[in-house]
Amino acid sequence: MPGDPIVYGLDIETDTATDGLDPRVGRVLAAAVAGPGGEVVLAHHDEAALLRELDRWLAELTPGVLVTWNGAAFDLPYLATRAEINQVQLGLQLVPDPSLRLRGRPLPGHQGAYRARWHGHRHLDAFRVFRADVGRTFGLPCGLKPLASLAGLAPVDADASRVHELDPAVMHAYVASDARCARALALGRWPTAAASIDRLGTHAAGQPAPAIDAHSALAGSLLR
Repeated sequence: MPGDPIVYGLDIETDTATDGLDPRVGRVLAAAVAGPGGEVVLAHHDEAALLRELDRWLAELTPGVLVTWNGAAFDLPYLATRAEINQVQLGLQLVPDPSLRLRGRPLPGHQGAYRARWHGHRHLDAFRVFRADVGRTFGLPCGLKPLASLAGLAPVDADASRVHELDPAVMHAYVASDARCARALALGRWPTAAASIDRLGTHAAGQPAPAIDAHSALAGSLLR
């Protein structure tokens, strides 16, 4: 609708050959950004180049809302850790928020989930929107692909534990599909979803919380 922000979807795929759930050891293999005009997939053997290109791409896009699926606890802190390891400066700002409860253990090297902003883009974790009502009401696990299938979005599926073995074309389709589905699911719940867009100005308790860049937020995290 007129006046609504531009909405982008963001997803990453990580190296399951090592441990794709631990950003201290598993590199980012691919990233996708989905927008009104389609998807862009970034994939490099040089992870630092991938991170720089992703950051540059987001910096050049018209500011909007960046939608992830569990990005508050996984994608964004994962990218921040990999940027720290590769000594890449991102325009990603992370603010820890204890009110964002986790159902499992936090990402290795982190203590919880984050509110975020990336360059001019605000962040929305659509997973938390669906978990708060649809998941609670119907007892659904709120995985991206099951919900996308229920919504008729036909997500591309693959063995998530063996992403590193995917053919490059399949990898591209897989990560692009996840970014596209996260965006579509959020738009399908607008403006309910819009109420959950991150606001970095205050903590949940109302105390001022200055945004911190990814390097500052993660200083020393690799030694934990």
